[in-house]
Amino acid sequence: MDGKADSADGNFRALIFALLALACGHMLSTLLRTIPAISLDVMAADFRTPPQTLASLTSIYHFAFAASQIPVGAAMDRFGVRPVALSLLVGTIIGALASGLATGPESFLVGQFLLGVATSGMLMCPMTLAAKQMSAARFGLWSGIILSIGNIGMLLSASPLAFVVEHFGWRMGFWISAGFGALVAIAVFLLVPKQPAEHADDSSPLSQMAEVLRIGLSRPLRGLIALGLVSLAASLVLRGLWGGPWLMEIKALSRIEAGNALGLFTLALIVGPVLMGIVDRSIGHRREVLAATHAFVALMLAFMSAGAPHYPLSDLFGVTAMPPRFDGLLLVLIGIAISAQPLLFGMTRQLAGAQNAGKALSGMNLAFFLGAALMQSATGVVATLFGLPAVLLFMAATLIIGTIVFLMYT
Repeated sequence: MDGKADSADGNFRALIFALLALACGHMLSTLLRTIPAISLDVMAADFRTPPQTLASLTSIYHFAFAASQIPVGAAMDRFGVRPVALSLLVGTIIGALASGLATGPESFLVGQFLLGVATSGMLMCPMTLAAKQMSAARFGLWSGIILSIGNIGMLLSASPLAFVVEHFGWRMGFWISAGFGALVAIAVFLLVPKQPAEHADDSSPLSQMAEVLRIGLSRPLRGLIALGLVSLAASLVLRGLWGGPWLMEIKALSRIEAGNALGLFTLALIVGPVLMGIVDRSIGHRREVLAATHAFVALMLAFMSAGAPHYPLSDLFGVTAMPPRFDGLLLVLIGIAISAQPLLFGMTRQLAGAQNAGKALSGMNLAFFLGAALMQSATGVVATLFGLPAVLLFMAATLIIGTIVFLMYT
């Protein structure tokens, strides 16, 4: 009995180390996708391109990321997590180097496309391994832990990246990311075991990819997909693109001060998923928690917009604009509330089962990043036509619509 217990404990510890190594790949992904938030202005000046135009171009990352979910999800169910993760990490290193070497909008677009494809499975690799090896209850907690570890990448792209950009230029952020990617690849090679794909599917790759779409569009998942389209998009677009310009242009903060404020937002995004995982295991009611938290985020975004110069909240308090501390508080509240996202993965895992875990989770991730790509493109147009306060209101409106559809279908 003791031997079996020791073996079980050893296997679980090995699984945890493997999940941590893979989660560091997700950390690298979040670092890379949020570099433009703190360096958009200097990148645009370097490329002699308007910031709004460059912001729209960076959406190619999310489109490539979303499109790659289908083949990546099928590949993980067919070949296993380890070979897919190692292949994607090599591609990520190449994409980071290409982005750092970009000389204009066109070459930067190529680098962002490569990164979008290569980082597309960085979240799904640990998620799929956990879904296949853990119970549904334990998976709910670990999905939050994986997201929390991944969100540390956004913390690195706040004040630390602002310091790097100020002293060494924006390209250094990509050089550092490429080096980090090499270290993660070594860790995955050493810690993730060589295992054949469980529940291996011998059907053709094309039929497997079609199955990802079928599962994602099935009626039980439609409400989850609707909320997924706007949920991650709100946090990524705010943290990865418009948060920096809002704080620097509207609230007149320096780059370092804006990085500090975004760092607090990121800390909330790191702590939040773990807290939501604990709440889920304690009280359940995933549907109600998801609806309430996303509606709350929409309200906070509307408050932030109303605090811009000469907007209603500023006029109500008799100030030119609400102070930056007000925005910092709202960002923290948004970060904690939006961290209910892992519950969508938990609900997806329950509905799909272990055999189709890779496909189902990739379908949800497809919704996450397709929504981010669409919102990033749309907010670029909104910012050009109506300004940054309108961007926040637009994001709030999409969250309300997504929440209503989610409630209707669930």
